[in-house]
Amino acid sequence: MLSSATKIDSHRARRNLLRAVASLELIKGILVLLIGLCAILLVRKDAWVMAESLLALFHISTDRHAAQVFLDFADNLTDTRLWAAARLALVYSALRFAEGYGLWKERTWAEWIAFGSGTLLLPLEIRQLMRGITVVRSVVFAVNIGIVFYMLFLLRAGRRERRQQRLTEADTRDQHGN
Repeated sequence: MLSSATKIDSHRARRNLLRAVASLELIKGILVLLIGLCAILLVRKDAWVMAESLLALFHISTDRHAAQVFLDFADNLTDTRLWAAARLALVYSALRFAEGYGLWKERTWAEWIAFGSGTLLLPLEIRQLMRGITVVRSVVFAVNIGIVFYMLFLLRAGRRERRQQRLTEADTRDQHGN
């Protein structure tokens, strides 16, 4: 059996790691919310002109392939697509904010959300790695798989703790003759 000091240190380490994951989720929510707001700001504007201005601001030649892809993307944007992107960003951000809050407060439901959403993203990340391994893709995949396995560990540990608590309560009732 673990000493009370070891239990406190283990709980503190678990809380700090959960809060690190919660902070990451909150940051992702904020970034996607900002992208959604940018989408709203582009409604009724000429996205191609704005994209061209952005390329000029960063001194990126429009002759480059990536710049042409960016300009073609901007040219195909419609107000309907922008509103859809904004709504999707709002929903995604709300999910990330809820998950971040729940993890910060050490809620089991948030661990389930983190496990589920992380697991759903794994096939997409594997697909990106199959297209070509880069440092960014590898780090994103490693962090996500780490979070998924950590949430699985927490969920299983919580289940064991609840089962142990029920057994202890049942033993206590039996000893008192209830």
